[in-house]
Amino acid sequence: MSRSSYPNGVKGLILCGGEGARLRPLTYYFQKSMIPIGSKQRPLLEFIVKLMKRNEITDICFLVGYKSEQVCNYFDDGSRFGVRIAYVHDKPEYKGTGGAVLNAYRQGFITREEILLVYYGDILSDVNLTEMVKTHLDNGAEATVALGRGYQIPVGLAELNGSRVVKFVEKPSLDVLVGIGIIALEGNVLSDLEGLHREGEELDLMRDLLPVLMKNGRQVGGYVTDAFWYDVGSTERYEKLDNNSLAYHFDD
Repeated sequence: MSRSSYPNGVKGLILCGGEGARLRPLTYYFQKSMIPIGSKQRPLLEFIVKLMKRNEITDICFLVGYKSEQVCNYFDDGSRFGVRIAYVHDKPEYKGTGGAVLNAYRQGFITREEILLVYYGDILSDVNLTEMVKTHLDNGAEATVALGRGYQIPVGLAELNGSRVVKFVEKPSLDVLVGIGIIALEGNVLSDLEGLHREGEELDLMRDLLPVLMKNGRQVGGYVTDAFWYDVGSTERYEKLDNNSLAYHFDD
């Protein structure tokens, strides 16, 4: 298949197979991407699917594993949401986010001719995916990472003078650019992913693939956005999510 087979020439890949250890005990009962959020308590994954649909990404693969039945039964073929959904089930020999994408490739769900929009299934955002893909194409990049401004660290920071604390700031927001769990990839980087794979070993897109691409002189771009984003990937973060405020960012 070619890029022209899809709106915007993009296939969406949503990583929604992890066990969600940081969200226990909720994830003893829910797949982490299916935890309810918003005033109507819809699954987190539904917000992601609707974001892709608004940006005309209608061909989507769910990379599923743990409690996949919850995902498959709720979304079915995607027609209820105006998209087409295929399901790629994890295999034990393909571990980590990179392994999940490689598994989809080796099963024939994605090809080297496509642009792949990889979205981590515990991230809530209203980022402009159309603009991100345009930036990716305009820059001739082989990978583009969505970057948000500022990051609130979950612990306090202390400044010492000898053994005396002279300054303490509880959970400050740092003025840095941070990855928000969304990556655009040219399909040809699947060859690089294959070269990194070791059966049974975890392979991570951010930790393993991107540094290798940069080391080899490949174009890795950044798409800086001021859009809303929120990592729902821990119990503490989930408890602090203001469901009522989501109406400002989403059609809940």
